[in-house]
Amino acid sequence: MNILHVSASPRGPASESNALSLKIIECLRQRNPAAEVIQRGIAGNALAPLDEPYATSQQSLMDVSSEGSMAQSERLVRELEMADIVVIATPMHNYSVPAALKLWLDHIARVRRTFDISAQGKIGLLQDRPVFVAIASGGRFSGERAHQPDFLTPYLKTLLGMIGLHDVTFFTVEGTASRPEALAQTRRQTDQALHDYFAT
Repeated sequence: MNILHVSASPRGPASESNALSLKIIECLRQRNPAAEVIQRGIAGNALAPLDEPYATSQQSLMDVSSEGSMAQSERLVRELEMADIVVIATPMHNYSVPAALKLWLDHIARVRRTFDISAQGKIGLLQDRPVFVAIASGGRFSGERAHQPDFLTPYLKTLLGMIGLHDVTFFTVEGTASRPEALAQTRRQTDQALHDYFAT
């Protein structure tokens, strides 16, 4: 089993979302100790922005470039195709996905490659597989104590579904800007949610 670990936090290994994603991976490896993990850090300048040849390719009947960001896009898509499970670690920035994750999504969501267009709308071309998303947020966006909007989870579900990935599960550590005791309680609740999910 191959696990693709995509980490979008600018804080890298020190981030709350990365720590949560590693817990998810550990749960997965307890079920399959031989699983291999492919690390894909996308924060900072890890990925080049989409360029003109990429944009031109998306408007033509075929991908016309094998250089620049199109070549990078193809590598990322193949990496995704090879994964049996995808684990995405991301913070919530301004109620939505951070720029680094948006760029990765723009690279993997490619017409005629990972989705097609029909009279009924867009059709995903990738085979479905489990996707686990580990989210860290300074505020709370779910449950009764939510006090900010959430554009991240519906956007990810829609975008991933567009390319054929519908089996998406979210785990969150919310309120990371709260007092230490409140954050500790949130972490315990998240750990329990992980235990309950993977115990079934």
